[in-house]
Amino acid sequence: MPATLPATLVGKKVGMTRVFNADGRNIPVTVIQAGPCFVSQLKRSDTDGYDAVQLAFDDVKPRNSTVPMIGHDAKAGITPKRHHHEFPLDPKQADALELGQQLTVDALNDTKFVDISGTSKGKGFAGVMKRWGFKGQLATHGVERKHRSPGSVSGRASNLGTGKPKKGIRMSGQQGNARITARSCEIVGIDKTNNLVWIKGTLPGANQGILLIRPAKRLYKSKARIANG
Repeated sequence: MPATLPATLVGKKVGMTRVFNADGRNIPVTVIQAGPCFVSQLKRSDTDGYDAVQLAFDDVKPRNSTVPMIGHDAKAGITPKRHHHEFPLDPKQADALELGQQLTVDALNDTKFVDISGTSKGKGFAGVMKRWGFKGQLATHGVERKHRSPGSVSGRASNLGTGKPKKGIRMSGQQGNARITARSCEIVGIDKTNNLVWIKGTLPGANQGILLIRPAKRLYKSKARIANG
């Protein structure tokens, strides 16, 4: 596989386990089935206005897909897939790819830290104490049943005195079910036979959830020294 191929993959969260390093230290890891992914579409700046690659992952029976998606995958010479995700590329990386090409965990051979995006677990409607960690109102004698309420809301109005709450004010609402990116996650190990990769620590989402794996964009000094060898 050419070295210019992007280390971007679509994977599925398998679960968590532990591994022991050479010193016998216990390291919690998340196991991801990263691929095999297939190039289902290539977008170029001369035709689409930007350079990107669309990766398809996870086989699906044709009866569980749609005719447009079946035709879309067939145009790339691959069988119907369940998930399709797009990653931006630079022109040199796009030149190294072709329709129908298979990408496996081999793309992560030279990558030590990755950014992983996924959808966090949805936890339903939550008040401000559970959602944001508010202390709550006093629970002493004389206080009505307002112990878990957020307190004044419109009192935090803008300087114009319109009475509207400021944007971004922390209030009750849905907790979780949001796109989360875990940055600079360390790759502990790779199983090329089963297309598995072990990532140190926890990752967003439930088991069997879809995760997007990309090279880390920014690293702390300590991790940058490790990445640079």
